[in-house]
Amino acid sequence: MSNQKQQKPTLTGQRFKTRKRDEKERFDPAQFQESIVQGLNQSGTDLEAVAKFLDSSGAKLDYRRYAETLFDILVAGGMLAPGGTLADDVTRTEFCLFTAQEDLETMQAYAQLLLFLKGFTESERNKLAMLAGILLANGNVSASILSSLYNENLVKEGVSAAFAVKLFKSWINEKDINSVAASLRKVGMDSRLMELFPANKRSCDHFSKYFTDAGLKELSDFARNQQSIGARKELQKELQEQMSRGDSFKEIVPYVREEMKKSDISEQTMIGLVWASVMSSVEWNKKEELVTEQAIKLLKQYSPLLKAFTSQGSSELTLLLKIQEYCYDNIHFMKAFQKIVVLLYKADVLSEEVILKWYTDAHSTKGKSVFLEQMKKFVEWLKNAEEESESDEEEAD
Repeated sequence: MSNQKQQKPTLTGQRFKTRKRDEKERFDPAQFQESIVQGLNQSGTDLEAVAKFLDSSGAKLDYRRYAETLFDILVAGGMLAPGGTLADDVTRTEFCLFTAQEDLETMQAYAQLLLFLKGFTESERNKLAMLAGILLANGNVSASILSSLYNENLVKEGVSAAFAVKLFKSWINEKDINSVAASLRKVGMDSRLMELFPANKRSCDHFSKYFTDAGLKELSDFARNQQSIGARKELQKELQEQMSRGDSFKEIVPYVREEMKKSDISEQTMIGLVWASVMSSVEWNKKEELVTEQAIKLLKQYSPLLKAFTSQGSSELTLLLKIQEYCYDNIHFMKAFQKIVVLLYKADVLSEEVILKWYTDAHSTKGKSVFLEQMKKFVEWLKNAEEESESDEEEAD
């Protein structure tokens, strides 16, 4: 019998290594917490540094998978044990909601970090959005927290727009669109709603369709109106700059008309902007007896510009009402009203028909008795001239 040990049979063939992407990563909230807490503690109390850390860590750590743990850490400082208490065996961060200073400014800063982290699931984001809408409607937090929605990545991935739908629905349901408008204006965000979309989709039409389809037509109408206001302000600013440079009317008029077309600005609206721009282009004399002479000289110079945007009777009437309001609001101009109207009549800016209509039933209540009295003799002259003209036509027939 041989003493040689019998060799055991072996399996031969190629051994396959498991690819890492095919391996199911173990769910380990404790390890996730350790990574987050360590980063938060190293960031200190600087909110900007914390936000930067959380943003950069999102590429390495699975926020979506550990959303509940992340929320526990940011609110309570660490992972919560059953019953809602902090687990004893975990490292805690001092950067959390429960250890923060008890003042509104600090709470608003934390709200920016808590409400808009893209690691949360869609359902979790929806709940946060609805809660934020209720808090905003009741004035518990400032609308400035919405600035977090303008994060480039959130906008690009569509998270911002989807979050805004739930938030504004909740807000309007709790209060109304007027509450939304007032709060957004207060923090200067009323003109930034288009920024909820990427640059290639940042238009009134896209915004309107998206939010109208989501059942928020009130918000769509508000945003469109704000966009129009913004366009009017920009156009008026450019017009004033052109006037201050001394650009010719041949340059100004085509430019303004093109911008009106782009921004869908009516002639009635435009003549109001032109009037305001002309009247703000000089520093007015403080003496009442000199201001009329100054106004006549200025308006004589700019009458071709005013005429360019009063091709319709409604635009003429708008201008006449703007003149009335301006002379009423600026007391030194009270006695200048009639002379201004007569000048613009002679310059073919205001027609006889519009002046008579204004005098009869289309005037404003502002300074009504004073201005009607000033215009009485001129209106009588217009009526007599009209009657003489009709009489001459009848004789000619």
